[in-house]
Amino acid sequence: MSEYTPPKVWKWDKESGGKFANINRPIAGPTHDKELPVGKHPLQLYSLATPNGVKVTVMLEELLELGHKGAEYDAYLINIQEGDQFGSGFVDVNPNSKIPALMDHSTKTPTRVFESGSILLYLAEKFGALLPTDPSKRTEALNWLFWQMGSAPYLGGGFGHFYAYAPMKIEYCIDRFSMEVKRQLDVLDRHLADNEYFAGDEYSIADIAIWPWYGAVVANTVYEAAEFLDTASYKNVNRWTNMIAKRPAVQRGRKVNRAWGEPSSQLHERHDASDFELRTQDKLETEDQSS
Repeated sequence: MSEYTPPKVWKWDKESGGKFANINRPIAGPTHDKELPVGKHPLQLYSLATPNGVKVTVMLEELLELGHKGAEYDAYLINIQEGDQFGSGFVDVNPNSKIPALMDHSTKTPTRVFESGSILLYLAEKFGALLPTDPSKRTEALNWLFWQMGSAPYLGGGFGHFYAYAPMKIEYCIDRFSMEVKRQLDVLDRHLADNEYFAGDEYSIADIAIWPWYGAVVANTVYEAAEFLDTASYKNVNRWTNMIAKRPAVQRGRKVNRAWGEPSSQLHERHDASDFELRTQDKLETEDQSS
């Protein structure tokens, strides 16, 4: 591989290659006009079941599990591979064109909320749940929430991209980000050695934020890199990952807006609690075959 010499001024004159090359561009704003659908509930979610999307659907399902009926929501699928995030309606909700995006129609003027961490904090404060009230524990939960927001780009955009999605394997890039991801896993493992959850003994939005990213790496459900990273060696992270995975709200939340994998694990849109029993892809495919 020849050495690359950067030009004096970078210009976008070709695709960068890799899995997401067709949607990468150096400018913001919409590419086409498309209104977003609006369902029957005050909370309208536009998302995809990537780790960032799973954070919010798990949060909403946990709120419903706690009895907060106002957390009922409609979830619409945003296919990022097809460029749905660049539709004018979606850009109005999130000018950064990233999932997830939430509209709260229960406020006097509908409130848009974007960035997954912001959505988690917004919902926690709106419903007074899943964020400790003790000032010290609250601060600890927020410490870990913002740790995740700052750290995960190294995991996803760094390690995940160069290990799993880049058009070529570059040793320097994979080594650099593998080292950082393993350091991050060690940070988590050391903390969980003395704590049941990230804010201590209380499950919170910190766990909801971290689990879809780092729990997925440990469980080998993203990047297929568990062996490469020796994730089995992080015993405390594994204990915590398995414990969170058993929560009913987590099991429901990870299905919402999922458009790959086993049909029974996919609920493309969610408008009612009964959809988990009636509207997963395996059920819809059976209906189609019998009609």
